[in-house]
Amino acid sequence: MSFPLFHRPGAVVFLDDDPDYLEMLAMVLPRHWHIRLFLRPRTCINQLQQEPPQWEADAWAQQEIIDNWRAGSPLIPQILQYWSTRSDPYGFTHVCVFDYAMPGMDGLQALSELTDWPGGRVLLTGQADEHVAVSAFNRGLIDQFIAKQTPDISQHLISMVQRMLDRPQLRHTQTWRAALTQPQQALLQVPSVARQLTSVATDQWVEYVVIGEPFGILGMNAEGLVSWLQLEPASGLAELAELAESQGMDANCAADIRNGQQLVDLELQQALKRTGPPGMAPAFSIGHEGSMLAAMFPLELPSSERQWTGYAKWLKKNGPRTVQD
Repeated sequence: MSFPLFHRPGAVVFLDDDPDYLEMLAMVLPRHWHIRLFLRPRTCINQLQQEPPQWEADAWAQQEIIDNWRAGSPLIPQILQYWSTRSDPYGFTHVCVFDYAMPGMDGLQALSELTDWPGGRVLLTGQADEHVAVSAFNRGLIDQFIAKQTPDISQHLISMVQRMLDRPQLRHTQTWRAALTQPQQALLQVPSVARQLTSVATDQWVEYVVIGEPFGILGMNAEGLVSWLQLEPASGLAELAELAESQGMDANCAADIRNGQQLVDLELQQALKRTGPPGMAPAFSIGHEGSMLAAMFPLELPSSERQWTGYAKWLKKNGPRTVQD
């Protein structure tokens, strides 16, 4: 298990020729999901086919952040700027769920037209169609399938789709891995570390990025508020304490840092080019091995620097869930 380096919410698309089934999904699916419901394959396909150029542009915007960092620009201000300038941050479809048995065009035929679309694919089948789904899965045409006759299908579907929404996207992982050192990557791959960071991320943010300089996670919650989870290898506490003393912090603060009781956000302040006093926050251990500590620092940003729309407000702006004919 490795902790994903980049995460943000995405849409889930459902295609089914049964309007009553789609209306049921609109009521029972988690309210924090952005879902789109389609009755007609062609309408659904046409909308999804518009997304690959947008995915590509977004991937290049992320790569440009890394390129600029290599040229000397700090990562954190660039990520904040990236969040501010995205045109439709949460509109990309991450998962599509297509019914197999539809008149005119079945679900596999519809999926076959999404040649460049990079999201996860789920096929809904009838009991008699399961062999078709197994064959499609074995050929790599779909990522998952589920029979409509499955007991408590709504919960099974929710669990399956949530796992796919949580799945790291390979291209983003490759991009942001470049910002980490090998020792940092190794720490994030420790199973107990990955599990605890996943728990923290789920509780705190809807979107985040892991970076290595400084080492930590920049995350945004559903309301658009940003915080910084500073990560500090236990082996680096003495060096961090020395840095704190060199910046005029007293001996008690330095001792708390050396003992792993608190962390200081000096590197965060430097990245943001702030001149005020550094902040201290209680430290807690990440993972069972005691190899890494963390501390959470809220980022107080002026409104001029916080031009993005939070996920909750973005969802509300998109209006109620409706079935598109």
